[in-house]
Amino acid sequence: QVQLVETGGGLVQPGGSLRLSCAASGIGFSICAMAWYRQVPGKERELVAGITTGGTTDYVDSVKGRFTISRDCAKNTVYLQMNTMQPEDTAVYSCNARNPITGRYDFWGQGTQVTVSS
Repeated sequence: QVQLVETGGGLVQPGGSLRLSCAASGIGFSICAMAWYRQVPGKERELVAGITTGGTTDYVDSVKGRFTISRDCAKNTVYLQMNTMQPEDTAVYSCNARNPITGRYDFWGQGTQVTVSS
């Protein structure tokens, strides 16, 4: 059974930085296409950043220039470096991974809370 576990969330002051990690386990193959989503209560889940199997990255406009997604396929791990954080970045962040067998983004983590506040 595939499990995705996010770590690195917490409380940070405006202007500060956090690095999220998401590690996949329980699989017998490499997962390289992954994404980060975030959700605030009462709002729809938002795609924050994604990275394809080939390494192409994409970001929602509100985080461009501040957040960086990266991954280590050998470790089945994706990272999200978040810099110059703002209160609007407060949310539960979840990772999502593409199943290379089905081609669908089948795998989800449980989420980690990120709070930006002074």
